[in-house]
Amino acid sequence: MLQETLKLLTSNSFFRTLIIGVMLDTILGLLRAAKDRELNSSFGIDGGIRKVAMLASVGFLMLVDVVMHVNILFMVPEQYITVLGIKKLGICEFFCLLFILYEALSILKNMTLCGLPVPKKMKEHIKEALSDMTDEMPQESKEE
Repeated sequence: MLQETLKLLTSNSFFRTLIIGVMLDTILGLLRAAKDRELNSSFGIDGGIRKVAMLASVGFLMLVDVVMHVNILFMVPEQYITVLGIKKLGICEFFCLLFILYEALSILKNMTLCGLPVPKKMKEHIKEALSDMTDEMPQESKEE
């Protein structure tokens, strides 16, 4: 059963997308910390633990899907199923989607804080969210 779960995980496009997102977010986070000269091992360890826990929970949820044969695709409109080209949406895929969204927001945040080009409207929304929810304000906003 464990081999079947690992085989399903490695062939799962949602999981592969999540892995790419985690790697990109980690790289951008390290670059941002280096740029701001705020490399801190405790923050790095916390982030690493969070990411490992995220991937481990997805692996566990795939095991749950294998055992229980969960498929919640019936709740998704047909046009989305066609666009995504999927045949199954289990608990694992659902949480992968949530984690992918989390990683995408973190990637956009790190891009903004690194000074990389981000569309103006999106950058404004990211800055607003950062000022509302965190202490991580971009440099130019701190000066305003």
